[in-house]
Amino acid sequence: MENNRLLEMRGIDKTFPGVKALQNVDFSLNKGEIHALMGENGAGKSTLIKVLTGVYTKDAGTISLDGENVSIHSPADAQRLGISTVYQEITLCPNLTVAENMYIGRGKDVLTNWKKMNADANKLLTKLDIPAKATQQLANCSIAVQQMVAIARAVDMECKVLILDEPTSSLDEQEVEKLFGLMRDLKNLGVGIIFVTHFLDQVYEVCDKITVLRDGQLVGEYEIKDLPRVQLVAKMLGKEMDDLSDIKGEREAYHKEDADTKIFEAEQLVSDAGIKPFDFYIKKGEVNGFTGLLGSGRSECVRAIFGADRVIGGHVKVNGADAKIRGPRDAMKKGIAYLPEDRKVDGIIGDLSVRDNIILALQVMKGFFKPFSKAQANAFADEYIKKLSIKTASADTPIKSLSGGNQQKVILARWLLMHPEYLILDEPTRGIDVGTKVDIQKLVLELASEGMSVTFISSETDEMLRTCSRLIVMRDRKVVGELSGEDLTQSKIMSTIAGGE
Repeated sequence: MENNRLLEMRGIDKTFPGVKALQNVDFSLNKGEIHALMGENGAGKSTLIKVLTGVYTKDAGTISLDGENVSIHSPADAQRLGISTVYQEITLCPNLTVAENMYIGRGKDVLTNWKKMNADANKLLTKLDIPAKATQQLANCSIAVQQMVAIARAVDMECKVLILDEPTSSLDEQEVEKLFGLMRDLKNLGVGIIFVTHFLDQVYEVCDKITVLRDGQLVGEYEIKDLPRVQLVAKMLGKEMDDLSDIKGEREAYHKEDADTKIFEAEQLVSDAGIKPFDFYIKKGEVNGFTGLLGSGRSECVRAIFGADRVIGGHVKVNGADAKIRGPRDAMKKGIAYLPEDRKVDGIIGDLSVRDNIILALQVMKGFFKPFSKAQANAFADEYIKKLSIKTASADTPIKSLSGGNQQKVILARWLLMHPEYLILDEPTRGIDVGTKVDIQKLVLELASEGMSVTFISSETDEMLRTCSRLIVMRDRKVVGELSGEDLTQSKIMSTIAGGE
């Protein structure tokens, strides 16, 4: 296979202040191969990719492409060498058109011949079956379509190495299949694809090999056929463990049936985000959830509950009393907290420290003219860094330099610091590793056992079944069913989504 070797990374080291991100890591990629890069958050996957794409400069090691050593000092160097990347967080410009996003930065003449640029863009969009027009503003496209545009941009650069960093996080099943079809076509053309994902099913469906990293070090490289899923999880976590089954056993203990107090009720609630009026309630200590396909209206429902979208109809009760929730601040005053779906846009403030991100919501409620003392802020941050096992060099570290899973834990810490009565978690485990998923799921059940009410949304149905005792099923932006008890099964959810009953 050596003469088929496309990319070789040997002995890669990268250190940040207080953190050895990569230690003597090797990675290789063949032509016409789909190679999964796996590991927990903080394992070093993103750092390795950023070294390969010139975002970071390596401290030691060598990189060779087609058998020749190469120096990559910037993303432009990587692009010239035929290395294209689609990152987990979409890095396009929402104020530009689809075509402008596809061709910006691609040479001086590209953006001057608008007619040709739009024609080329439409040709590629049609070829890849992406439901967007060249002249459409990107901001008006769904996150899923934006992701596909990012992939189209990368593919159109005649790449030798295509890096897909969590590309399926925002895609529904049909779009994932479309992407896999595209990946297989590129593989047949000899393109080497590095696929970073936390969806184990997808790895086994589309990949040829797996490289596992843990704590910045190489665990090993494996042929897909030689590494069963249980072993993969064990290698990622560094311990033998049936990763999720123990949670199922815990669920019954946590969901106590004696709590019948409805702490939040909504009747015919509707916002300006296009959802149909819906009824909803949650009891004290209950974990429930909204489930449905991408675009079904799950997120819009919880955004209406929190007042993040403008509510235009319906009635709300909190602890049995009529309440007006005109915006997030009203919800927070009523003891409601909300972890949003898009942590980059609605969650973190990248340049602020971990500590400042943790105390943000509490500071808003106290008022910015009454700041916490440094000692108070440190005490809050230290408590939750320890409680949630947040991996960070210190509380002063800018949150943007943390891994995705640790950023998510910081936002969770922000809301737990408020000691809410009702916590809404929208995709809290999207794009994070198996180990952190387990941590968050267990935490949700612990909080519920202590009396907190939690609404949990996840694209992964099995995750919903592990954590929720009641599911509200959605299709086409309306509620089409509610499942609990013996009806809480994968097949019942699917049939309810399909049939509406």
